[in-house]
Amino acid sequence: MGTLQVPETALWGAQTQRAVDNFQISNLRMPREFVSALALIKCSAAQVNSELGALDPRLARAIEVAARSVAAGDFADQFPVDVFQTGSATSSNMNANEVIARLAMQALGTPVHPNDHVNLGQSSNDVVPTAIHVSASLLVSEQLLPGLRHLHATLMHKIEEIGSIVKTGRTHLMDAMPITFGQELGGWAQQIESTMSRLDDALKRMRQLPIGGTAVGTGINADVRFGPAMAARLSQESGFQFVSAKNLFEGMSSQDAAVELSGQLNTLACTFMKIANDLRWMNSGPLAGLGEIELKSLQPGSSIMPGKVNPVIPEAVCMVAAQVIGNHAAITIAGQSGNFQLNVMLPLVAHNLLESIRLSARAAVVLADLAIRDFKVCEARIQTVLERNPILVTALNPILGYELGAKAARLAYAQGRPIREVVLELTELEPAQVDSLLDPRALTMGGIHGSGAG
Repeated sequence: MGTLQVPETALWGAQTQRAVDNFQISNLRMPREFVSALALIKCSAAQVNSELGALDPRLARAIEVAARSVAAGDFADQFPVDVFQTGSATSSNMNANEVIARLAMQALGTPVHPNDHVNLGQSSNDVVPTAIHVSASLLVSEQLLPGLRHLHATLMHKIEEIGSIVKTGRTHLMDAMPITFGQELGGWAQQIESTMSRLDDALKRMRQLPIGGTAVGTGINADVRFGPAMAARLSQESGFQFVSAKNLFEGMSSQDAAVELSGQLNTLACTFMKIANDLRWMNSGPLAGLGEIELKSLQPGSSIMPGKVNPVIPEAVCMVAAQVIGNHAAITIAGQSGNFQLNVMLPLVAHNLLESIRLSARAAVVLADLAIRDFKVCEARIQTVLERNPILVTALNPILGYELGAKAARLAYAQGRPIREVVLELTELEPAQVDSLLDPRALTMGGIHGSGAG
């Protein structure tokens, strides 16, 4: 394709430089976790090829050492290829091959070829999907799941601290029957627990690697033992249990496992947004809003209104959720772009999936440490509102019937009176009986409080 200039300080070669020249689109680079996974694959391939007798041990050792350095992030500036590149990410695969070959050659003092040696028994078409699976699996297990466990533990600790406090429940943003903070936060905690279970299940598919399929899934130019041996070696190198894919054609032509994992991140984004918005509503005011809780003050909230403090952490988490949901939409489109034997939006899948995992992991920790852990409950305000809540009359339905209960609630709303007073006025119930039936704490326990129908 002719000659071209490569920077003197660059470790990459002609194929990488062509990609740099051709894909000047976003200035976004492939994620560091993806590059590390690529290098880990090259390291493992050198070892496996040496063991299979396909690669000289000296060459294999030099490639292994060079690849480990790249995997550790020592040469991050040597991976300049834009995310929006060839759909197979061949440019990124060759970027890794060329950098690792140059480093190995410098160490050995003899030629090391990026294709014949570093890429031996491989194709971009099986390496890149494998790198997506490896990088995403490791990022979920090493960052996201620990972050979610931390958030869950923080919620459980907060439940121990404030769980017995009774507050007004709300449906449609309107006053409803009483609940406890423990019940409300317990719902959040279960959402996080369910997400962790979903992620664990999705990782069962992500741990299956299509390496060994080479160009189209048939394994041309690779030892039949290469794929299983690579899965075993990558497991040993990473500490995460990978296996050879049951069907290499599926693993190379589709990105279903990545779409599934992104879908679970999409669900987590919905959970984050629900929790964050609940916190924003409960913190609203403090005078003209609900004012149920007081989030920790972190920074001034206005450049013009002195003393204003905003719920900045829940807002940031909502933005993370929006980004993850958008990433999932793009990954969904990318996932159906598998034409025949290859998906041709692999770089986009890699970038968006890893970004979603990384953002979600950090958001979980920040939400736990800067919003949930230290918020205070405004008990006096909660109690005042709770005692005047006309919806408490629901507990008297078995005794008064729905129609009389509705009449009592309407009067209480219209006249701004406590529901207790109105019920005593409209019925012949004894004060002690009404107090017992309308006890907010007892109403958080469910069941029927009373007998008969009047």
